[in-house]
Amino acid sequence: MDRLLEGYRRFRAETWPSERGRYEALAARGQNPETLVIACSDSRVDPQTVFGAAPGELFVVRNVAGLVPRYEPDAGYHGTSAALEFGVRVLKVARIVVLGHAQCGGVRAMVEGAPAGARDFVESWVRIAEPALRSEPGEAEDVLAHYEAEVVRLSLANLSSFPWIAEAASAGRLGLHGLQFDIRTGVLKLLDGDRFVAVA
Repeated sequence: MDRLLEGYRRFRAETWPSERGRYEALAARGQNPETLVIACSDSRVDPQTVFGAAPGELFVVRNVAGLVPRYEPDAGYHGTSAALEFGVRVLKVARIVVLGHAQCGGVRAMVEGAPAGARDFVESWVRIAEPALRSEPGEAEDVLAHYEAEVVRLSLANLSSFPWIAEAASAGRLGLHGLQFDIRTGVLKLLDGDRFVAVA
C-alpha cells in the first residue's frame, strides 16, 4: 500500500499541476472518448501506456484474456457486455479495439486448463473462447501464439453478434479493429484481412 500511496504523491506533485486543466474539463464536461479498448487484465499490458493516451481518451474494458462474449441479454452478470453497451450506445465511441497480447495467461488457461486456484470463475470464463480452439496451429507455429491471435479474431466476430454494434459498423459509424502487443519486443501488430501486420 505504501508504494501505491507514494505513486499517488508523485502524481499529485509532478503530473497534476500540468494536467489539472484536463481533469477539471473532464469533470465539468464528462467523458467523450472516441475509442473503446477491450484488453486483458494482465498487468504488463496497459492500453493507456501502449497507445500513449491521456486521461479521457480511452474507454477501457479489461478482463481475463480480453474476451468478448456473444450477445446474450439475460439476468446474468455481464460486465464486458454492459461496458460495450455503455461505450457504444451512450458514449457513441467511433471505434472498438480488441487488444490481444503475447504470453497471455488467459489464453494458456483456455488451451491447457485453468490453474488449480482459479477454477471458480476463470475456467468457465475462458470457455467463451472454445470456438477458437477449432483452428489448428501449423506444425512449426507456436501453439499459444496461434491461439492468442485466434482469440482476437473470435472477440471481433463476437462483437458483431451485438445488434447495435453490427448496425453501427455496417452504417460506417463504428470501426472494429484487432491488435496484438508483444510484451517481449514492444511490437504492436494490426489485424489486416486475415493476418497481423507490424505497425511501423
